[in-house]
Amino acid sequence: MSRSLRLAVGAWHVERATRFEDFEAHLDRMVSEAAPRADLLLLPEYACMEVVAALTDETDPTAELHAACDRSDDILAAMVAVAKRHRVWLMPGTLPRPEATRIRNRAPLIAPDGTVAFQDKHVMTRFESESWGVQAGNPPGVFVTPWGRIGTAICYDSEFPMLTRAQIDAGAWLILVPTCTDTMHGFNRVRLSAQARALENQCFVAVSPTVGAAPWLATLDHNHGCAGVYGPVDRGFADDGVVVEGALDQSGWVFATLDPACLTEVQVNGGVRNRHDWPASVPPANALMFSVNKTSVPKGI
Repeated sequence: MSRSLRLAVGAWHVERATRFEDFEAHLDRMVSEAAPRADLLLLPEYACMEVVAALTDETDPTAELHAACDRSDDILAAMVAVAKRHRVWLMPGTLPRPEATRIRNRAPLIAPDGTVAFQDKHVMTRFESESWGVQAGNPPGVFVTPWGRIGTAICYDSEFPMLTRAQIDAGAWLILVPTCTDTMHGFNRVRLSAQARALENQCFVAVSPTVGAAPWLATLDHNHGCAGVYGPVDRGFADDGVVVEGALDQSGWVFATLDPACLTEVQVNGGVRNRHDWPASVPPANALMFSVNKTSVPKGI
């Protein structure tokens, strides 16, 4: 059985970087605040894009993407250095990773010794595919950690139940959702999806957003959301399934100690058994035919 995990989930307020080192300093400052209280820290999708203000004078999405790609190895090295310095497990958000023929949006999970594994975003938003040309990466997998198996659904991926379900079937009990949303519509899609994934799989789901206005950037100019952790909506949990949730559009951390044994209990003895009762397959829907029950038609009609 997996043991309890002290999880820190951050809301990252986008800051103005004038040097590359400003991003690493921001990351180090955030991690230093949470490291004494947590085993694993989660930060948002594309948080590292704040660094491009120091890398290009063009406030243009394509120029900012290319600037980040050009320094992608350096960004990752900074992330690894911070995880090692504070001796924590760290998912520092996601970063664009260029390859020979494509760019992928990848979420690294960094161990305290600096080793790294990646989860790729699988379903691209319209902005990523149409404006940036970022392409789908590898299918959903699970990270094998000291606390058992953990999955990641990057932002939009959280809105597709079958992606998370594949990770649940592979043994995940916690799903990490780094997200970057520029409207409340976008954030609420992710938050509601996270709550739905927690309900239907009787698991924990954690959401980490970028927050704040950054008009000097084209890619992170508006950011909305709140950090939160969600669980099953059943016995032993809050009536709405919210484990902890931060203030909307406010930077900082929320903390939760998550016990997978609680999930086992609700999966077996809950009021419902969503995870167990998930249909193995669903046939195509057929048209349902209406008919008149002649015995029930009133006389005189």
